[in-house]
Amino acid sequence: MSTVLTGRLAAYGTGPLTALRRHAPVLPVVLVVALLALPVSPGTAGSPQATAADAASGLVVAYCVLSAVRSARRPLTRAAALLFGLPVLGVTLAACAAPTGGAALAGTARYLQVFVLVPLAVLALVRDSRDLRVVAWSFVGLAVWQGGIGVHQYLTGTGASYMGEDIRAVGTFGPTDVMGMATVVSYGVVCALALAFRPGAPRRRATAGLCAALLLVPLALSFSRGAWIATAAACGTVLVLAGVRRALRLLLAATAAAVVLVGGFGLGSQMLQERLGSITQVTDAPDQSVTDRYTMWAASVAMWQEKPLTGVGLKGFPEYRDSHASVALSSGSDTAGAGQGFQRQPLLSPHNMYLLVLSEQGVVGLAALAGCWAGLLARCLSRCVRLRRTAGGEDRLDCALLACGLLVWQMVDFLYADIGGPSTVLTAVVLGLAGWWGVGAHGREDAPRAPAAPGASGAPQARGTADAPGHGVRPLEASRS
Repeated sequence: MSTVLTGRLAAYGTGPLTALRRHAPVLPVVLVVALLALPVSPGTAGSPQATAADAASGLVVAYCVLSAVRSARRPLTRAAALLFGLPVLGVTLAACAAPTGGAALAGTARYLQVFVLVPLAVLALVRDSRDLRVVAWSFVGLAVWQGGIGVHQYLTGTGASYMGEDIRAVGTFGPTDVMGMATVVSYGVVCALALAFRPGAPRRRATAGLCAALLLVPLALSFSRGAWIATAAACGTVLVLAGVRRALRLLLAATAAAVVLVGGFGLGSQMLQERLGSITQVTDAPDQSVTDRYTMWAASVAMWQEKPLTGVGLKGFPEYRDSHASVALSSGSDTAGAGQGFQRQPLLSPHNMYLLVLSEQGVVGLAALAGCWAGLLARCLSRCVRLRRTAGGEDRLDCALLACGLLVWQMVDFLYADIGGPSTVLTAVVLGLAGWWGVGAHGREDAPRAPAAPGASGAPQARGTADAPGHGVRPLEASRS
């Protein structure tokens, strides 16, 4: 009896350490996410600012390269190398056509960081569905933290300025990056919703569902129409892929939660209703922010028409903006509140990733980048559908829903936003998670393992083979067919 008790206590005592060792390769990715919980120091208006999370993402890439060299294994599948290699073509051509070498070099580094290097590193470091869930829960944790700060800002009037009142929830990102908290919370909603479909874990499902419902509050208080639309599209995709019955149950629960939040806690303020209604009225009576956006969209198209193949070059939009924009464009965006004074932010991008790439990288760059995302989405959806038809595939349903939902959110959000700000590094992590599901090598990591027969000989299959749950890697001397 004492031996059994001692064994159980020892197992309990080493549990956390065992979990840390098990998830050690993916912990650097979790660190990148966690560092975005730190306050962002205000910088000069319009100037790019590197953060601790950006530095950590560079360390993640270096760690991935060292791990691949030490293990003498190929960390990527051919499909992953092909899809994530496409953006390199457009970025390289646009860098050569850039008007200034310094700006082109900085732009090249940023594009490669966000769309190539960090996603591939995340793809390689995430070994199985357990690792994917660890990263997903880190997204939820960050969203709860930032969302909690945002709700406090709204209730205490210490947020960013919105319609003359300091009530806009921005978390620790400040008024100069009003999309930062909205992006983080949106990722958290999608991750929590997907994790709510994890089979065989009722407590974790309930926790994830509760987090998804609660995070809708700071998302609403961000007053970000683009984030609302992208989150609705992503959550709709998750529910459709999960199945009609499950979708109906969650929709009923979400409706009940909305009634409680709006009616019971008074979150249906007049400002919130006006902001929601403005989504369908932007063409009838647009405000100045919408007018600026439409003007910059038109300027982007004009730049592309001038240089259709390669665009005006990386970081060239600000230089060519005034010569291609109409007089309706204002001089900048006014920001204030959340502990900062009044600033006028220059309009340095069209707030549309597709048009930004089209204007600066031309048709070649847009085809390469959008082709990467479209191919990745097709692979994610295809694997999700095959998973539903496979016996025992439900064990990884939450992973499939998470990858598809996050990728849909990002592609829709890019219609209203582009890269920029501290939260951009999360875009790279999201693309890496979607890449792991869509073009990573998957094995039988979640399939139940039959116990070995007494006296059976032979070593278990090594982790990291083509059918095992590793990085989807193979020894360098193995066949590359």
